[in-house]
Amino acid sequence: MGKQSLMIQQLNNKLLSFVTLKQVAVPPTGWIKAIRTTLGMSMQQLGNKLSVTKQGILDIEKRENDGSITLKSLREVGRVLDMELVYGFIPKDGSLDTLIEKKAMELASKIVLRTSNTMKLEDQENSKKRIEKAIKERTEDIKNNMPKILWD
Repeated sequence: MGKQSLMIQQLNNKLLSFVTLKQVAVPPTGWIKAIRTTLGMSMQQLGNKLSVTKQGILDIEKRENDGSITLKSLREVGRVLDMELVYGFIPKDGSLDTLIEKKAMELASKIVLRTSNTMKLEDQENSKKRIEKAIKERTEDIKNNMPKILWD
């Protein structure tokens, strides 16, 4: 197993542990406000812990809700609430392998079809079956070599 393949496998295993979290809905008011109000903590009390005003807490909760809050701020709020911030990414297609496969097939199709079109213009058109085989072969080659152009 190559170094790149091992890195993909190890990172994929880490990312897969987040998959179940995808189903957890973010509270409509945001996590900070939901936790604060559930604990019965006022904005003033949370503000005192963070050394900010009540207005500062209102701003933090607003920034979380509109997505402009920083990770640093979230970590700090978590720290004063005696909680830990956890974040990660989940591949939309299920795994890094699937993502790589999809991108490799897209690139392979583009390359093979471009070549096929040129051959067609020169009256040397390949069969549909040959084109599909060429795409599969090129996809495997791209996956194995992981060229930088895969992500262009």
